[in-house]
Amino acid sequence: LVFLFGLLDGLRLPAPAELTASRSWSNAPALDSETEIELTIENRGRLIIDCRLVDDLPPALVAEPATLRLTAFPRIPAKLRYRVQPTERGDWETGWLYVRYRSPLGLIERWARAPLTQTVRVYPALRAGEEQQIFLARSRQIDLQLRRSQQRGLGRDFESLRDYREGDDLHDICWTATARRGSPITRQYQTERSQPVWIVLDCGRLMRARVAMTRTPKNSGWAPSPGPALSSKLDHACTTAVALAQLALYSGDRVGLLAYGQGIQQRLLPGRGAAHLRQLIESLALARAEAGEADHLRATAMLNRLQPRRSLILWITDLAETAMRPEVIDGALQLLRRHVLLFVAMAQPEVEQIAQARPKNINELFRAAAAQEMAGRRELLLARLHEQGALTLDLNPEALTSSVLNQYLTVKERAMV
Repeated sequence: LVFLFGLLDGLRLPAPAELTASRSWSNAPALDSETEIELTIENRGRLIIDCRLVDDLPPALVAEPATLRLTAFPRIPAKLRYRVQPTERGDWETGWLYVRYRSPLGLIERWARAPLTQTVRVYPALRAGEEQQIFLARSRQIDLQLRRSQQRGLGRDFESLRDYREGDDLHDICWTATARRGSPITRQYQTERSQPVWIVLDCGRLMRARVAMTRTPKNSGWAPSPGPALSSKLDHACTTAVALAQLALYSGDRVGLLAYGQGIQQRLLPGRGAAHLRQLIESLALARAEAGEADHLRATAMLNRLQPRRSLILWITDLAETAMRPEVIDGALQLLRRHVLLFVAMAQPEVEQIAQARPKNINELFRAAAAQEMAGRRELLLARLHEQGALTLDLNPEALTSSVLNQYLTVKERAMV
């Protein structure tokens, strides 16, 4: 009797061809933010089915696929929503949707799968709107101050025309206006308010190091994984790059990007507007840390060719632990001849903790001495770079974004470019 009822129950179950599955995303996946996924099962059969779903997503989106339950009524699309939090940037391939379903009697179960493969791009983390508004308000205040205190004769932004005076540079004569008026007319310039800003990202092996970051769930329905989440230094650098690009574009500057490893990974010439910001975010999503040492001098030569005029350069990198002077310092010195350089070295928090800890045995003593020597060498290298005119920062990754934005606003306020 049990076998007979099971056979009848199985014959009543809809065939896999009578089920339709789909997957949709509520927002673009980004680091340090939740993404809601909606699964839809449409049952074209005549029986209510109880489904167990396993969505095959890459490890960059979910550490381990979960089994989800869903009840599908005939001719009525059944929807299920769940949340994931990405851990790595870039393009990732999603897999199939696996479905196990049975009738209300539960005697027979059928298996099916739906080819929901697609390419999903995970973007860098974006700062919260409240935090960004503080920097935008300060940028607006600085811009108003610069407008009130315009200095004529400085910079290369055209301000007005006036009659030629003895001692004026002949290169500033406007010959078209001179021909119209019949007397020499010269151009008058003012300090530039719109500057090119370059974001240079090191994608070498040192940027693969992972540091702990604190995650706060934004919805009570999502439970974070136990323990601190790990994010690479390059992920923190990309987050800072997006925040600086938003602030610089709001301030009227043009923003460019150069991400490099052993070769040039991403290159974007300075531009403005929402479309340019979107293109920059797309480029940052594809920046990947490499296993080898980055070629800093190649990036320096490329940047000097792309930007011959004076600009502000934000260079986010790390210093290799070597007895010789790191190559990145030589590249930074070359840029200082022409540009204003904000050189940011990302420290490793674990090394700082070892250096400050009180040793309890001989092994910890040697570890602390080595960590203190590394910290002292970094401090000496950055001090020498600062003496040559660079703006230098040695920061833990969590404090990177706020410090860089504050430094950028200081550069704007002092009209250093």
